[in-house]
Amino acid sequence: MKKVAIVTDSTAYLPQQYVDEFGIHVLPLTLQWDGKSYRDGVDILPDEFYTRLAGSSTLPTTSQATVFDFVEVFKKLLKEDYAILTLPISSGISGTYDSAVQARAQFGDVPIEVVDTRLVSMALSFQVLAAARAARDGASLEEAKQVAIKAYDHIGVYFVVDTLKYLHAGGRIGGGKRFMGTALNIKPILEIREGKIEAVKSVISINKALEAMVQLVEADIQGRSPVRISVFHALAEAKAQALLESAAKRLKADEAILSYVSPVIGCHVGPGTLSIAYMAGM
Repeated sequence: MKKVAIVTDSTAYLPQQYVDEFGIHVLPLTLQWDGKSYRDGVDILPDEFYTRLAGSSTLPTTSQATVFDFVEVFKKLLKEDYAILTLPISSGISGTYDSAVQARAQFGDVPIEVVDTRLVSMALSFQVLAAARAARDGASLEEAKQVAIKAYDHIGVYFVVDTLKYLHAGGRIGGGKRFMGTALNIKPILEIREGKIEAVKSVISINKALEAMVQLVEADIQGRSPVRISVFHALAEAKAQALLESAAKRLKADEAILSYVSPVIGCHVGPGTLSIAYMAGM
């Protein structure tokens, strides 16, 4: 039976230690900004990106991982005699999934699977890690794929942005009444639901938003274990670290990971974003 290699993209922003430990292959998405291209997490890193974004009069645009990118990594891994499980960002947020599917179509009867994860950021990383741990323990390609699919029902993610202007500019949310009032410091709590960004509730102040997110996660978990959580941020490390520590203790987390919102995702949420993702019960 062939060993299974896991392929994902840079929007997951899985800390490097996990990439190295499980041999995960990460394809960078691309930023275009003021006439230059930057590979997400390679040519531009989060702190540099968010500091520049906060003071910029121009907004970057983003490009999905290309068909060519996937073809090249598929060729390499097949040559090394791997089966390949591909877990890209949600098709509802990026065209990267379509690129992976088109790349897969260029190969015949070979062991490559592409899954629409319907997730992003560390929520996606939890799905990737579940499949990678299964692969490490000897799972077949189909078994690892089923682990990834099952993981989706055990994962959730909530986030709060400092301002909605980046989501509006990127067309990721509408201008409906549920988002009105942000000028009065009302903070909408958002989630990724069925692969798209949806509003959950609004609260007054960032501190109340952080507490509300932990409450939402606690309600979702419903006492299931083990619990894995991640707090990730866009230039808000102190608040993120404090949130991670308090949430890990309150939720009795078996694993707690601090990470960043990747620059490509950061284009659409902006500096100051804070998020919490979890996987519970598997």
